[in-house]
Amino acid sequence: MIERRTFVWHGLEHPAFEARGKRDGPRLSLIGGIHGCEYSSIAAVTRFMTELDTSELAGTITAVPVVSMESFRRRSAFVVPADGKNLNRSFPGSLDGTYTDVLARSIYDELIAPADVLLDLHGGDQVEGLEPFAIYEASPVEEQAHEIAVAFNLPYVVREEPHAGGLGGLTTSAAAAAGIPGVIAEAGGRGLLEESAVDALVHGVRNVLRRLEMLPGAPEPPPAGQRRVGSFIWLRSTQEGWWDAAVDSGDEVAGGQPLGRVRNLWGDTLEEIAAPRDGVILFITTSPAVAADGLLLGLGADLG
Repeated sequence: MIERRTFVWHGLEHPAFEARGKRDGPRLSLIGGIHGCEYSSIAAVTRFMTELDTSELAGTITAVPVVSMESFRRRSAFVVPADGKNLNRSFPGSLDGTYTDVLARSIYDELIAPADVLLDLHGGDQVEGLEPFAIYEASPVEEQAHEIAVAFNLPYVVREEPHAGGLGGLTTSAAAAAGIPGVIAEAGGRGLLEESAVDALVHGVRNVLRRLEMLPGAPEPPPAGQRRVGSFIWLRSTQEGWWDAAVDSGDEVAGGQPLGRVRNLWGDTLEEIAAPRDGVILFITTSPAVAADGLLLGLGADLG
């Protein structure tokens, strides 16, 4: 059976699904809406749960399409409006912190820590072009996380090695620290609701559940062209200005290749952006307006 329920965080109701299978199996948490404008991933959580046949399910699934309701309601890209923090840099959170810290801790305590597996669906936000990929963190449970990431059958699988200045505070970081394999799957871009992205994520979740033996049938093998990404390099502007990108998401580039430039509003070039290494553009900022230290793109390197 599938029960409809709500989680209440900061006084806001967050609609959720609780699915219980006919057989014993893993406890899986499926979440979306960490960033409130990544609509294809939000739609994918709802579609998967409404199409799920629990007579075939082993184990349990707790699914929340939108875990940051304030961001969703206020159409806030990347950050929570209450305090300007990125929720997916704030895990495991703290009950003594600001709005986002408390929200992260609530999500961690109620959805991440009780789970055996975490699936966190994302996509490109309002000013973000994106090539679909799945990402997991290097950890003692990375072998399981890697298998799950591969089973999403997206074009790229990224292994994130924790390091100073790198990504941190992700849902999957907190899960890995607790010994729980977790994967972030990304599809769709520019804050649009894209049917192809919804389909890719729903299909990926189903295939993961087959891989975990929570649904019957053999999992589909990964696509022949699936690439492994060994490092994820984020490039930023040093000055504010107008971003002229010379590449798009999904483009494979060579080290030293021009990726774009930042100009002022007189048209003078302030800085040229070049690829530090060979790789693929996994996401790119599509807005010309960039701030100092503004994020421009993410380069997936060490392709295998």
